[in-house]
Amino acid sequence: MMLPLRLEAVSFRNIIQPLSLEVEAGPSTVILGANGAGKSVLMRLMHGLLTPSSGTIRWNAKGRQAMVFQHPVMLRRSALANVVYALRLAGEDERLAVEALKEVGLAHLAHRPARVLSGGEQQRLALARAWALHPEVLFLDEPTASLDPSATREIEAIIRAFDASGTKIVMATHNLAQARRLADEVIYLHQGRVLERAPADRFFAQPATPEAAAFIRGDLPWGC
Repeated sequence: MMLPLRLEAVSFRNIIQPLSLEVEAGPSTVILGANGAGKSVLMRLMHGLLTPSSGTIRWNAKGRQAMVFQHPVMLRRSALANVVYALRLAGEDERLAVEALKEVGLAHLAHRPARVLSGGEQQRLALARAWALHPEVLFLDEPTASLDPSATREIEAIIRAFDASGTKIVMATHNLAQARRLADEVIYLHQGRVLERAPADRFFAQPATPEAAAFIRGDLPWGC
């Protein structure tokens, strides 16, 4: 396994204030906070898409990771070809693409152009591309924020399947109900700072900071 991931005094512009934390293999981690708290930036820093303004980010070894965004990019080709392309880039057996589509319930749409799929289907296709790579760590940035309840349930079922398969889940969301359903532990981010980290049941039952308590009650101003 490539974990733990260590962030040491990491900051990014004026969005992420200097923070240090360690993410280990095992239980799913949800980064929770209001819109504007810095969740997406922190996820991109972890995944290596952004370079911190200061501090260091270290993995203990090299391994495979994947990231799925709120609005995934679809190539101008079929659903199957989207997964094949990801496998080809990783140097993996392209025949794994069909199995990945089956895992997310899209085998029947394998030859449909990816860009005409519904929002929920596109998100499942993005997860299929990740599934095909068997990542050790899967970063999910607000993966259901723009989806209806039915599509959200489908995506959450796939996330649970990843978790059950041994993939470490690190997910950012502002959705309290979703965090309750999926989180084993919560990292609460407020104005670019980690204010709290706790097992999910303890975080929701006994938040340790006034800001987290206000967020859980729905009293925290949006974007704070």
